[in-house]
Amino acid sequence: MPASAPHPRTNPRPAPLAGRRIRAAVIGTGAIARGSHLPALARLAEEGETEVVAAVDIDAAAVEEFCAQNGVPHAYTDLERMLREQRPDLVTICTPPTLHREQTVAALRAGAWVWCEKPPVPTLADFDAVEAEEGLDGGPYASIVFQHRFGSGAGHVRRLIAEQAMGRPLVAHCQTTWYRDSVYYAVPWRGRWQTEGGGPAMGHGIHQMDLLLELLGPWSEVRAMAGRLVHDVETEDVSTALVRFASGALATVVNSVLSPDEVSRIRIDCERATVELTHLYGYGNADWRITPASDVPEELAAKWRDFGPDVPSSHLAQLRELVASMRAGERPRSSGADGRTSLELITAIYKSAFTDTTVRAGEIGPGDPYYTALHGGAPGWAPAAAGASLAGAAESEEVSA
Repeated sequence: MPASAPHPRTNPRPAPLAGRRIRAAVIGTGAIARGSHLPALARLAEEGETEVVAAVDIDAAAVEEFCAQNGVPHAYTDLERMLREQRPDLVTICTPPTLHREQTVAALRAGAWVWCEKPPVPTLADFDAVEAEEGLDGGPYASIVFQHRFGSGAGHVRRLIAEQAMGRPLVAHCQTTWYRDSVYYAVPWRGRWQTEGGGPAMGHGIHQMDLLLELLGPWSEVRAMAGRLVHDVETEDVSTALVRFASGALATVVNSVLSPDEVSRIRIDCERATVELTHLYGYGNADWRITPASDVPEELAAKWRDFGPDVPSSHLAQLRELVASMRAGERPRSSGADGRTSLELITAIYKSAFTDTTVRAGEIGPGDPYYTALHGGAPGWAPAAAGASLAGAAESEEVSA
């Protein structure tokens, strides 16, 4: 059955995990697999939690080298064959975004849990198709790599805000201002809707926006602008947005690959304190700062500033929690509705920017052109063929209605 076809959720029940290691397979053997996924899996292997039983890549030489260098016993170029023969409990997906839906669905149908690199899939339609393949009770589930949620700093600040210890959150700033030059975009698949999925709002700023949502909760509406100011690409190279949260808090969001002084930053002004996080690709407790209002007693401010043991944001921190969820048979964080919220905000940013309208949470669904393509067929943004295809689909929908 092709991955795009409806499926009756007949996933095999996840194998019992008590008393044994979780069997993991790595799909894609490039830089993110070598630099982030494999080290996290190896650390948990040292602790008796996991074992990497296989790796898959379309490049036979690359996967053979990956397995030889890292002690992985089985190398494959065929994902379906690996799933049949090795029956992994967990599949980590480290391939380009356009492959994520097909590979995630294949793994779920084989009964494996999935840990997929961001962005999870290119569109909300793809995300909903993946979620429809998950198990109904106890898994398997598909989780997204959103490692910035899982550092001790984020956990501490999330609790303070949820308890309103510093008062209500009022104003926030979310900044992913990075720099990518022409050499970066000389790689043919970059800057194209079909192969990269989107520009910096999708591929770069997604981590900080996801962390902002983790801290502030649901968003309610967004108004955005986007530009193609420097690079000769299909997607944007900069965007800005104004976001209103369900709590009433207001935020500005900037995503850029035009910024020589690179920084990732979140600032939240609450009634009684300002919380700031400044880093680049990952943080520890020392990267957070809490500035209390002048009337806050020092002993109370000291409690707010006590972040506890330092757990840096990392793939390892998230994988630890995912493994615990697998053993408990519970849906992990950054999966299902919890994982979808960031992709929905990103989709709304594109729709708002390209249509010059305010977009509200929940309004982008089947029948909306932005549900199936982040460019939405917008003139000046969509590839010509894609724009014509979407226009034809809209006309057909009107006729059938």
